[in-house]
Amino acid sequence: MIAETKSSMAGDASSAFFSLTQAEYAAGNFKRKVAEGSLTARVRVGAGINNVAGVKLPVFTKYDTGAVADNQSLGLVGGGKKIVAVREKFTLLLEMLIKLASLQTSFVTLDEALKVTNRRVNALENVTIPKIEGILDYISRELDELEREDFTRLKLVQGKKEDEQKERDDQRQKDIQAGVENISLGKENEEDITAAFDAQDDEDVVF
Repeated sequence: MIAETKSSMAGDASSAFFSLTQAEYAAGNFKRKVAEGSLTARVRVGAGINNVAGVKLPVFTKYDTGAVADNQSLGLVGGGKKIVAVREKFTLLLEMLIKLASLQTSFVTLDEALKVTNRRVNALENVTIPKIEGILDYISRELDELEREDFTRLKLVQGKKEDEQKERDDQRQKDIQAGVENISLGKENEEDITAAFDAQDDEDVVF
């Protein structure tokens, strides 16, 4: 778009300056008369902003002020048509210049925004994302280590509980065994006590 505008503007500029040469040949050197007259601008350039994908691009537009030039008498002696043609061609050239200024400024602004975006993307890819990945990897390793420690702790607790249960079972078994032995011993003692006495040796008891 910029290349096409520049190419078109080159032809318009060449045509405008050639028309100026023709007007000077037909009407003489009228530049001094133009400079001596009022310099009130009939055309001004306005600036606006166009937001494209979050990027604010300057846009230039041409608008007429409504002022009337006091050099309308130029060309009355001769070369009037040539002077009018010069005015038209330079007006067209001005419009092309304004359009080119908008395109060129937008291109420079977009190029700067693209460079900033590329720097941010490079920072994300080469700095931020690797840093985040490193943090995530560290967290994952720490969680795995904590899980292994918890598993080991649970195994130790489970083993300790099993040992305590085994000790209680052994103690209970010992208590049961001791009770059985005491009962057996008591029976033996009862048999011995009754065996030690002879009923025939007792005297008769008379009431």
